[in-house]
Amino acid sequence: MVFQGSSAAISHTGKVRSNNQDSGYAGSNLFVVADGMGGHAGGDVASSLAIARLALLDQPFSSTAEAELALRDSIADTATELIETVGRRPELAGMGTTVSALVMVDDYAVIAHIGDSRIYLYREGALTQITTDHTFVQRLVDSGRITPEEARYHPRRSVLMRVLGDMDPDPEVDTFIMPTQPGDRWLLCSDGLSGVLDDAHTAKALSQGLAPGRTADLLLKHALDGGAPDNVTIVIVDVGGQHPVFLGTPSIVGSASNPIGVEVPAARPGRSSWLHPNRQAANEPTHFEPDAEFLEELIEEDRRRARRRRIGWIVGFVLVLAAIAAALAVGYNWTQTRYYIGADDDTVVVYRGVQQSIGPIPLSTPHEDTGIALADLPDFERATVERTISARSLSDAELIVDRLREMAGAEN
Repeated sequence: MVFQGSSAAISHTGKVRSNNQDSGYAGSNLFVVADGMGGHAGGDVASSLAIARLALLDQPFSSTAEAELALRDSIADTATELIETVGRRPELAGMGTTVSALVMVDDYAVIAHIGDSRIYLYREGALTQITTDHTFVQRLVDSGRITPEEARYHPRRSVLMRVLGDMDPDPEVDTFIMPTQPGDRWLLCSDGLSGVLDDAHTAKALSQGLAPGRTADLLLKHALDGGAPDNVTIVIVDVGGQHPVFLGTPSIVGSASNPIGVEVPAARPGRSSWLHPNRQAANEPTHFEPDAEFLEELIEEDRRRARRRRIGWIVGFVLVLAAIAAALAVGYNWTQTRYYIGADDDTVVVYRGVQQSIGPIPLSTPHEDTGIALADLPDFERATVERTISARSLSDAELIVDRLREMAGAEN
């Protein structure tokens, strides 16, 4: 049965990359996002070949099992084609692409996935990530070594552990079948979107009830506002819904929309600027590292990084405590150069320090009990002493005491 719903696809180079290695496809029954990798032109070719091969599946299937098998076979055929293409064009060696594909069969969605592009389902106000990233940081998350939030900023977040490339003719692809229902909204996207926009903002954009095309435009705007250090490709599929059913010409976006036979431009040296170090770091290309020994090396490196981070925090904490202690010591020493005149139970006392205290800790101590009885002072001077009289130095305090002693003698 032909899928009943509406869809849209959009792709953008982003704000940093010089070319678009992503490809996207939105047809009648088939929807795909492919994020190419492997140099200035290799990624273009890889994602375009994947879309061209998978586009042959944009047709009604009699069963979900038939669609799932067709997806597996088509992705394996794409891997073979990538290997043959590199044999003819050695300059493309190392190219590869992610693939996240969805085929609608009656009331089911048949999904195939490899790499770190993602498929989300927005249903009844809740956004759920359906696919699992085949990345190094996702393995760290799965093993409990880091949190999902830490994974978003991990320096190895661009390392793929599984990809459709020119090295493996039989790639390991995740395939599964999910029931779908009217009102469901599916989002397929490259990591140019998911790496910039968190789930909360993505869900907010999907919840506004806009048509798929306008929703895709809104998500793209958010990615661009967030810096868009990578290519951004978005495919939105609404099941049923209020928007008109669109069954016209398939929408092909990104590098796959170029004429067949991608030109391989001369490689250009990467430009960097000391004015924009963060942008340059954010533009680190996705790459594939399938070797198990490399994975263990990355895990050990992550452990070392965690240890260095803990040591850094401890050293920083100790330095902060030392700075606070030094500041307190300097402040306390300064208070001990000050004096004031105050009252004890019934006599005038010279105090060393200041009148304030830190919690229960006073910042002054009695320096000299003058023996001058408060009762011998005139009322005004007695009240002044009880409120305390500040002195600039010990000699200044002694002059104040001499004056009070004279007043006490005169009163007697």
